[in-house]
Amino acid sequence: METICGIHAVREAIEGGQRPVEHVHFQQGSRNPRLLELVQKCRERGIPVRFEPGAALDRLAQGGHHQGVVALAGGASYTDLEKVLDQVPQEALLLVLDGVQDVHNLGALIRTACAAGAHAVVLPERRSAGLTPAAVQAASGAMEYLPVVRVVNLAQTLETLKQLSFWICGLDERGEKTYDEVDYRGNCALVVGGEAKGLHQLLKKKCDFLIRIPTVGKISTLNVSVAAGGVLFEVARQRRR
Repeated sequence: METICGIHAVREAIEGGQRPVEHVHFQQGSRNPRLLELVQKCRERGIPVRFEPGAALDRLAQGGHHQGVVALAGGASYTDLEKVLDQVPQEALLLVLDGVQDVHNLGALIRTACAAGAHAVVLPERRSAGLTPAAVQAASGAMEYLPVVRVVNLAQTLETLKQLSFWICGLDERGEKTYDEVDYRGNCALVVGGEAKGLHQLLKKKCDFLIRIPTVGKISTLNVSVAAGGVLFEVARQRRR
């Protein structure tokens, strides 16, 4: 079982229906209308609710920011790549993460990818943050809608995607093109490196092209989730045309 903390994350877990919510603990005596709305949603779906003192919720949340509500649900799970590829539309968008270690960055990347219309996030089994409760909370509900795939070999996965007519686009500060010079229509996999080392050399070689985000201030690098978000929303902008 996994704890889900916070109004937004709990609401998305209830509405998303991707994993069973066993029961939900609410802060006793709260008049917060958003909490009362959640109580009603639980009752409509037959999810048991319990009302607890604030100290009890603090213990359940184990340091998480619970906002007066903690749910116990089945743990977040990974999806098979084959299943994702069977379900994606013609203009599929995948976010591939190479060695993102920070769980909060992982959660932010999942949330951003979901908001930008990506169809899945792909990450490696080794040298990567996983779907811990902290990552799920940082994703703020996006985990309930966006599949996350974990693979043994990222390089081989990129080769598989190429064979399925995906363009492989790597985000790198030394990329030959700026991110807004590329046509992202068609199947596209955006590959983003980790916080410390960026994209590994082998994966760079697997990319059809490398792109960069130009900066004009004194700071020349961006947080990985911010950088990926810039490109993902450029993809979304182009596809709205």
